[in-house]
Parts: sequence; structure tokens; C-alpha cells
Amino acid sequence: MDEAMDAYSQAVSTVAKTVTPHVAGVQLSRGSGSAVVFADDGHLLTNAHVVTDHRRGVATFADGSEVPFDVVGADPLSDLAVLRARGETPSAAVLGDADRLVVGQLVVAVGSPLGFSGTVTAGVVSALGRALPVRHGRAGRVIEDVIQTDAALNPGNSGGALADSAGRVVGVNTAVAGVGLGLAVPINATTRRIIDTLVVEGRVRRAYLGVVGVPAPLPDDIAGRTGQAAGLRVHEVVSGGPADRAGLRAGDLVLTVGRTRVSDAQGIQRQLFAEVIGTALPITVLRNGAMVDVYATPAELVG
Repeated sequence: MDEAMDAYSQAVSTVAKTVTPHVAGVQLSRGSGSAVVFADDGHLLTNAHVVTDHRRGVATFADGSEVPFDVVGADPLSDLAVLRARGETPSAAVLGDADRLVVGQLVVAVGSPLGFSGTVTAGVVSALGRALPVRHGRAGRVIEDVIQTDAALNPGNSGGALADSAGRVVGVNTAVAGVGLGLAVPINATTRRIIDTLVVEGRVRRAYLGVVGVPAPLPDDIAGRTGQAAGLRVHEVVSGGPADRAGLRAGDLVLTVGRTRVSDAQGIQRQLFAEVIGTALPITVLRNGAMVDVYATPAELVG
């Protein structure tokens, strides 16, 4: 047990040493959070809900250095925002690929909870492929494909780094859902596309369906007929959203969206960019043992 604890402690301390210099506490005129330097030209990544409608603030790093920043842009659907420092910052953190995570894997959270910069907590990946329903003003929206972890998160951790045992940032901490339950936006091909668009254009035109789901296996007979092992079980349909208007229901098992197979929330999210806004998108679901086609028209996420 002592040897195992020593190995665990060594792993966590090594990740902390690697990642902490690249993570800042961010202070805005109303509120605070954390951010991660992800490019050597001074761009930082945080949550959209951290910056809200702010245009500037101050970032403070673990070594005590401070730098003012401007908000380049934010994407509420993914809860990601990009900042640009007006001065020197530490070098960029190494970004990883959350699609390679497995449940039970060690992860380390670094951020500024309650204003304490450079705070480190550790835990495991508790679950993958989660979807987080939230409200933004009067509109409902869904943050897709979040990582669930039991690493302790507190107010102010939002926007901080979730790193794997190699010190690669695989997520951006976004919410505290309950005792022992933290959530993070994954770093993967889909979110990298979002980040790149924010850097260049300052905003991302995002299509919006309004469904919350979890991966679920297909019945053996359907899997045999389709060659598809899993789909996305609809847990909740946001009232008044495009999916609701199309007739999608809680309990439906989504097999395809736009004729492309989906087995998790990311399978839907990677299709919901500007080009499908206002276009009838065919969705095949398994409902009461029968395959049903519906057509949903994604709306543009506003706000």
C-alpha cells in the first residue's frame, strides 16, 4: 500500500509541476475563474460562463505574475472562451486528446478555486460522454460530451485545466454538479475546431438541437441488422427546442443523425456547425422496438 501511495503521489506531483505554471486565475469586474495558456502567442482558454459579457480582465499566474487580457470570443454551446493576454505569459500547456480517456484513469485538476491560484486536486475519470443541460437567460442549451470526474472542484475552478497522468490538458473544468461530481469540457477534434474558430473569428455559429443523452447499447436484433453496436439514449428533450418540435422523446435511442451513425453525444455535436442551421436534418431513432425517422431543423444558438 505504501509503495502504491508513493507512486500515486509521485504521479500527481509530477503533473502538478508540469501543468500549474500554465494555469492562471482570472479576475473580472464581476466574478472570477481560471484559464489555461494554450498558445505561445498569449491565447488562453477558459469557460464562456466565466467571462459572460465581460470584454477584459486580469490573469494571475501561480508565480504571482499578472497580465491584463481581452476576451477574443466565447461559444456558449461548448462553454469555451478564448482570451488574449496583453503582455508576456508562460509558455503553452500541452493539449491532449480526451477521446483517448478511459473510465478509471487518473486525472488532475489545476485552477484557482475561491481565488487560491495554483490549487491542485486529483481523482479519476468517473464517466465519459455525459451531457449537461443548462439555462442561458430564457434559452435552454446543452453542453455535450462532458467528462465526469471525482477530482474535487470548487467555485473558481471553472476554466482551469483537467490533465492526464502525462501532464496533457484533456479538459477544461466547467461545473460542480454535486459532492464528488465535477464536469469538464473535453479537448478533442471537435473542441479544437471550436477553439480555432474563436481565435480567428471571435465567435462560432453553432447549430442547436436541444437533447440530453447517454450512450446505450442497441438490442441484439437491431445491432445485427444495422451493424451498429450502440446509440444515444435520449434522457431529456429541452422544451421548445428543435428536437422537441421534431417530436423526439425521452427514451428514444438515436441511431443516426444526418444519416451518420452516432453512439455518443459527440457524434451529434460534431455535426452541429453553421452549415446545418435551418436545414432539415434526418434523425433515425429506435422507439418501442421500431425504427422511426424524424426531421429536426437545427436553430442557431443565440446568447
